[in-house]
Amino acid sequence: MYVGIFTALMVCTGATVWAAYINLGQMNIVIALVIATLKASLVVLFFMHAKYSPGRTHLVIICAVFWLGIMLALTLSDYETRQKEGLRTAPPAVRIYNA
Repeated sequence: MYVGIFTALMVCTGATVWAAYINLGQMNIVIALVIATLKASLVVLFFMHAKYSPGRTHLVIICAVFWLGIMLALTLSDYETRQKEGLRTAPPAVRIYNA
């Protein structure tokens, strides 16, 4: 089983390298994240033995993924609500007065 998981991880690594050299526009990041999620899931489930763990461990993993989702959602919402580069106003001028 471990050889199969290792082979799957190597195939996913090859797919990551292959996808890095292909210009797919905005889909590049989506493909990279999907492959990374698949690799992380394989590592957690099999090498960290989460698949065969008791229910409490499953609950901790689910809570961690949920918390990561909250953090990503907040980060992306902050990024989305910022002004576009061309629309930014100049920062206020700073005046230094000599006493």
